[in-house]
Amino acid sequence: MRSSGDRDESRTVRGSAGPRSGPKADGAVPFDGAAGAAAESGTGSATETMTERLRQLNEMRQRQWSRVMYWRFFVNLGLMLLDAAMFLIAGATVLGLRGEDSPTFSVRFGFEMHEAVLMLLFALLWVWCLRSSGVYHRHVMGDGYQLNVKLFYGMLRCWVGLCATTFVLDLRPTLVSLTCIAALAFLLTMVERWLARLFITRGRRDGAYSYGTAVVGSPEGIARTLRFLGKRGQLNYRPVAVCPVRFNPRTELIEADSDEAELRRLVLDRWPDVKVIPYNAYDLAERFVRSQVQVVMVADVYKRFSDNFNTFAVRMESLGLEIALIASAADTGGHETQVRSIQDATIITLRLPQYSVMSKFVKRAFDLAVSSLAIVCSLILTLPVALAIKLTDGGPVFYTQTRIGLRGKPFQMIKFRSMVTNADELKAKLAAQTGQEDRFIFKMKDDPRITKVGKFIRRFSIDELPQFLNVFKGDMSVVGPRPPLPEEYARYNQVYATRMLVKPGITGPWQVSGRSDLTEEESERLDVAYVQDWSIMGDVVLMFRTVGAVLGHKGAY
Repeated sequence: MRSSGDRDESRTVRGSAGPRSGPKADGAVPFDGAAGAAAESGTGSATETMTERLRQLNEMRQRQWSRVMYWRFFVNLGLMLLDAAMFLIAGATVLGLRGEDSPTFSVRFGFEMHEAVLMLLFALLWVWCLRSSGVYHRHVMGDGYQLNVKLFYGMLRCWVGLCATTFVLDLRPTLVSLTCIAALAFLLTMVERWLARLFITRGRRDGAYSYGTAVVGSPEGIARTLRFLGKRGQLNYRPVAVCPVRFNPRTELIEADSDEAELRRLVLDRWPDVKVIPYNAYDLAERFVRSQVQVVMVADVYKRFSDNFNTFAVRMESLGLEIALIASAADTGGHETQVRSIQDATIITLRLPQYSVMSKFVKRAFDLAVSSLAIVCSLILTLPVALAIKLTDGGPVFYTQTRIGLRGKPFQMIKFRSMVTNADELKAKLAAQTGQEDRFIFKMKDDPRITKVGKFIRRFSIDELPQFLNVFKGDMSVVGPRPPLPEEYARYNQVYATRMLVKPGITGPWQVSGRSDLTEEESERLDVAYVQDWSIMGDVVLMFRTVGAVLGHKGAY
């Protein structure tokens, strides 16, 4: 026997079949010419409606991207002209001071070229090198740290190009002049881009130079993402809509989250201007387009590489929408990926190239060179500080503490003593008073354990200088995550524990990004991200940023 559902399905199939003859059977609807014509008319009308709907969507999408491309073109054009102007100023300054501003003659090819024309050609080379380094990418122009690194790489490329061109053509400018021009152009462009970045971020607060963004996820994930975007003014995502969703474990599908009270409590009461777009798998992308959305940011709920995420992404991207995800700090998205197809098998290999034997050797050589130089050069400062600490209370000059190093190996970290001699005994009591028992990093302003000399040396991070001895010994690196205490290390989760896959450092992303002013989540993300992103050039940049952080005293207490 068939169930009633089987019978209904049978009737539906038979009723939608082609022409039939004979009496009705099992609920089948007889076909006649008038009904067929009506059906054809209805189908044709629906087809025309769908065609018109798609045409309107395509026109709307084209208008949106035309506006985006318009401001992107003029912003990049303005930046290119300013960058070229900075190079011309650098060239005129250096050549004028060195007396090389007269017309130059190519001995090899026998032609004369005015210095202004030569500098103009070199300025075009400067802009081209910056572009090839990714300086004009839309996701870089508002990010100071990433931009300065790319500027440095662009300067190196331009310097090589300048030297090669001058050598081949046998022109007047000397190697010293070309080096000074490239260095001064780099510094001037950094200042110019800093001013431009202020202009761009101010415009983004007013809705310009940004992409309308819809945030998809649970109410908690949406609120977390909106807070994140609010703190990151350098990003070009402007939230205009939210779409609350949830995972149904029974059907294993994504569905709309209908808890309006939770959405209002977590999101709408704080961000009342964002539009709520209910989830519908089939026309969600169209509604995003009609709401002036260019980017769809997935906060949570969707799992990467799942069928739910893959189909969702295809539906969004098929209408020209860009997918953005805030991934875990330990995400493998930034790893070097290679895809190999062998007969009927596809193999994906992942690797981090900075963990090769040669890269580790270069980093160790870098640590030895920097630590040796720092130990010798800092004697003029460390000797008076050691004397002041000894005269304060007669206690020991150095403070050694057990910390956890590479892959969980304990070592004794050396610092100038900045606290009273029984500081460790007072820590548990102060942690309970300030509610920091469960925090990985214990920090408090106006810590009563710090001595007068300790306040001074902490303010300028002088207490960290003896750690160069740890670097020289191999326990630490110049740049790396902060070395944790054993009790802190014991509470690490599996993601945060990955920070121990590199040597701890004297300075690092935590120290230059606000130090004690950072939240626990921000501190963890910075440390874990360094494990996957570190490079020698990145370490050099962090060292220079450390100087600014020390002079600015940001988060130092």
